[in-house]
Amino acid sequence: MPAQTVLTIEDDAPIRRGIADALAFAGYSVLEAGDGDKGCQMALRREIDLLLLDMVLPGKSGLDILREVRNARPTLPVIILSARGEENDRVSGLRLGADDYVVKPFGVSELLARVEAVLRRSPSRPIDLCELHVPGGCVDFARSEVRFDDGERSELSEREIQLLRYLARHAGRTIARQELLENVWQIDARGVSTRTIDMHVARLREKLRDDPDDPRVLTTVRGRGYMLASDCAATSGR
Repeated sequence: MPAQTVLTIEDDAPIRRGIADALAFAGYSVLEAGDGDKGCQMALRREIDLLLLDMVLPGKSGLDILREVRNARPTLPVIILSARGEENDRVSGLRLGADDYVVKPFGVSELLARVEAVLRRSPSRPIDLCELHVPGGCVDFARSEVRFDDGERSELSEREIQLLRYLARHAGRTIARQELLENVWQIDARGVSTRTIDMHVARLREKLRDDPDDPRVLTTVRGRGYMLASDCAATSGR
């Protein structure tokens, strides 16, 4: 089972580093942000299982981030990190939909126990996708191929599979190129100008027999990014 990913948004570097080290030692995959603006972007764009959110941050505040996260990702588990004197912020955060809070200073054992408890009672995500049904055929993620109803098959590269898998997990939503670079290519996309995503989409369309002039699988949302058609049904395993 892949490690669950936790994003911690905390501007105090020693505290953030301690949290990240403790989570990593416990077997979690960890993402970090030291300010509200970067943290909010990561919370909205990256594939994460839990958000640890400080209330007082440079840039966007923790409450601002929580509002945006709850609007865009209503089921994402969130734990507030707050100082003893921030009771009003804790109450506001809980009213906005935070799942729990931890008061600073806190021990590693307490933090890990809260993380485990929140993840345990949160809806589980599919571990992986098995198949994606497209017009005239089916993508088999395990075999890295697309099988057509007429018996023909086409092999897909690892990157093509990763790209399709990410789009399938967000079917019906427009995915910006920057989000794809960060989550599929795992690179910092700020300031990056690249056509690699467009080329991969073009190759996928060819392999999926998806007419580029009238695509029924991978649609282009002009000026915004790409979207997998919502009627392309995916099946998943747990």
